[in-house]
Amino acid sequence: MLPRFVLLLSISTLSICSFGSTSYGEDWAQWRGPNRDAKSNETGLLENWPEDGPPLAWKATGVGGGYSSIAITNGRIFTMGDLDDGSYVIVLNEADGALIWKTRIGEAGGHKRYPGPRGTPTIDGGDVFVLNQYADLVCLDAENGTTKWSVNLVDQYGGKMMSGWKYSESPLVDGDRVICTPGGTDGTLLALNRKTGEQLWQTEAWTDPAGYSSVIIATIDGTRQYVQLTGKSVAGIDPNSGTVLWQADREGKTAVISTPIVQENTVFVTSGYGIGCNAFRVTKDGTNWQVEQLYANKEIMNHHGGVVLLDGHIYGSSGGTFRCLNLDSGELAYAGRSAGKGATVYADGHLYLRSEAGPVALIKATPTDLVETGRFDQPDRSEEKAWPHPVIANGKLYLRDQDILLCYDVKKN
Repeated sequence: MLPRFVLLLSISTLSICSFGSTSYGEDWAQWRGPNRDAKSNETGLLENWPEDGPPLAWKATGVGGGYSSIAITNGRIFTMGDLDDGSYVIVLNEADGALIWKTRIGEAGGHKRYPGPRGTPTIDGGDVFVLNQYADLVCLDAENGTTKWSVNLVDQYGGKMMSGWKYSESPLVDGDRVICTPGGTDGTLLALNRKTGEQLWQTEAWTDPAGYSSVIIATIDGTRQYVQLTGKSVAGIDPNSGTVLWQADREGKTAVISTPIVQENTVFVTSGYGIGCNAFRVTKDGTNWQVEQLYANKEIMNHHGGVVLLDGHIYGSSGGTFRCLNLDSGELAYAGRSAGKGATVYADGHLYLRSEAGPVALIKATPTDLVETGRFDQPDRSEEKAWPHPVIANGKLYLRDQDILLCYDVKKN
């Protein structure tokens, strides 16, 4: 029987790895992977799964309540969870799931039905950046968990959300800046000095309440920028000044969650609650930006699991179906039943769909038809929604479900 790892080990019993200037290029050190696009660079992975799923390498307990996914770098796994006395950043050994350190960053709780943190830590240059459910944005030392600085997006930056599900964003680190989305009349987007936590800019010309999406970096018409989606619009922001380069109205409902997708001049966004998806063509003429809506339809209404762009096609769940959409035309390539509504990531020719009800499916990444090559039911299911996105790194598949983290070996022998 596989060992059960209980997270009670002290830091003195574990070997400590050294954190240098490692950034997003290795492992899975931030939300949705190296490029925030839910695509892994892993190769040599299993193309088919046995009936009960790939082999379980280890199981860890003690990561707390909540819906945070994980980040992995330098042999360590970073996540967040509610313990009895507060919300914590929790760090495990990648090899076996044993505890390395944990640091309290704020109060426990949040939404009365779905409490706990839900953002994913970002690790860069020996620092850990996290945002918990109560808008506490904290920088920690990745080596030992010491707090370097902490701010609150509501108390200090006038943060306001579109609805009451509490903050869910995963901070973006870009050079000497940390980017996040407090929302509100003081400015939708905020940049802080990554070393001190001091404000660099806040978007005076963009004042939407925050949604639940996370910022991405994109280059459109040769201009590097931050792209973010709220419940009212989608916009591109100049990284150095916080100037709004372009903005397109796009109304969402209740909770706008999925991360935007950008390919060349096309910006694609999607959300649930009956809204669907929109594609915009963004162009620059001298110093002037133009935005043209290419289409708006309900072929993909992705709620919280995100979508993946592969070879001109968008893949992801929409309600209870798994769908593939042509990015250029907005036409549906296929729709079919799979594991259910959930989160999607890509690796080595396959899409991994983790249903919020628990099952996990392996789907061929082809726009011609939905072809499953494996499916299994996650063991030790909690009674809560399985919202944390799956992660694939270093030959392993990771599934977080409230207080447990499961690590599966998906590398070919």
